[in-house]
Amino acid sequence: MTSRTEALQTFKREGRIVIVGASLAGLRAAESLRDEGFTGSLTVIGDEKGEPYDRPPLSKQVLTGWVPAEATTLPRRREVDAQWLLGVPASGLDVAAGLVRLADGREVPYDRVLIATGVRARPWPHEAEAALDGVFVVRTREDAAGLRQRLADGPDRVLIIGAGFTGSEIASICRERDIPVTVAELGPGPLVGALGAMIGEIASEMQRAHGVDLRTGVKVTSLEGDEQGRLRRAHLSDGSTVDADVAVVALGGIRNTEWLQGSGLAVGPWGIAADSGCRAMDLNGLITDDVFVAGDVARCPHPVYEYRFISLEHWVNAVEQAEIAAHNMVHLQADRWPHLTIPSFWSIQFGVNIKSVGVPTFADEVVITQGSVAERRFVATYGYQGRVTAAVTFNNAKWLDHYRKLIETAAPFPPPCPTPDQPVDAKPVPVDFPGPMLLAQGATVVVTGHDPDERRVTAARP
Repeated sequence: MTSRTEALQTFKREGRIVIVGASLAGLRAAESLRDEGFTGSLTVIGDEKGEPYDRPPLSKQVLTGWVPAEATTLPRRREVDAQWLLGVPASGLDVAAGLVRLADGREVPYDRVLIATGVRARPWPHEAEAALDGVFVVRTREDAAGLRQRLADGPDRVLIIGAGFTGSEIASICRERDIPVTVAELGPGPLVGALGAMIGEIASEMQRAHGVDLRTGVKVTSLEGDEQGRLRRAHLSDGSTVDADVAVVALGGIRNTEWLQGSGLAVGPWGIAADSGCRAMDLNGLITDDVFVAGDVARCPHPVYEYRFISLEHWVNAVEQAEIAAHNMVHLQADRWPHLTIPSFWSIQFGVNIKSVGVPTFADEVVITQGSVAERRFVATYGYQGRVTAAVTFNNAKWLDHYRKLIETAAPFPPPCPTPDQPVDAKPVPVDFPGPMLLAQGATVVVTGHDPDERRVTAARP
């Protein structure tokens, strides 16, 4: 190693690093930086006041009463020797000056910055209706604790708006408690947006078999309260109404990127564009060397999926990207790592353990490759142009590693059944995902200048 290279490596392990986002990715990145030998100044900024906590248990163990909301604090793997600026959100990023601006007027200088601001729950769009007593979202500890108490009080009926994973998990918890529940979903079935029409049909049957009043292809148009401001009724797009005293808005998340407007980074509703080494991209498509991204807010290309930019709101993805980003922040180009892990996630609902590996939305066909749909114990394999790209298991998670290897080796689709329990007449069918709904909301830019040294883009505002 030359003296110049040694000097550069020493510089990488010193200086000032700021992490914006004090949740799972932010905490794991801070720990990994110290593990990687970073000895400089470390600052972690977070908009919530408490210590970093785990979010998946909020819609699972906390609502069931198995775990108190305050017991979800993330365990510390090591001391990180950091300055924690909690309870104040970041309001801006000045890349040229190397400054993170806070909402209270303070400015925090950095040599390198990691953005891990995650997502927030998409609220009910009508502010007055969202403020009705009985209307909830589930994203924070306070959200989960409040809803748990309301469920414990025994509501007459719970309305869940949206049948994605969070909405379906909460519907399951309501039925476990014998609480009447109505689920309103604009799509043709639960989980369709993530897993496609075939799994959506199975999920629909599962919910109805457990007593859920599932309404698909309808939209909740308004929420109605009484004179005391308590939720009493919901109006649906098909003209029907649902009387309910609790409503859970489960319409997905909004990535926390608004504070980056004007920063010059490639920011949009799908997140912040970055390379597979978690280095942020600017509006011109150039990779930055001192701005990194990790977790739910990151949008990175994956070589297995034709280098398409993928945003994932998965626990494992947040941890692994945080570790990759931390490593690359303190190493030179030749020693940097790419984020090549095949994504995975899990959910428990209606007595079924659902686990997935790969990216199901990157598929044109799906087939049941083993097990029994009727018994809710099977594997659905996804393929794209003749190769395996993902698999979803219902109560059959022991086979996930097998399918992960098929994905990593671009195995032909449909794959042979690895066990004797091959389904009868299992044939691939179109995966049938709903069309993209946010394509028109992406970052729009205009090109300026004429010569190569002056051609740049700027964000276009409507």
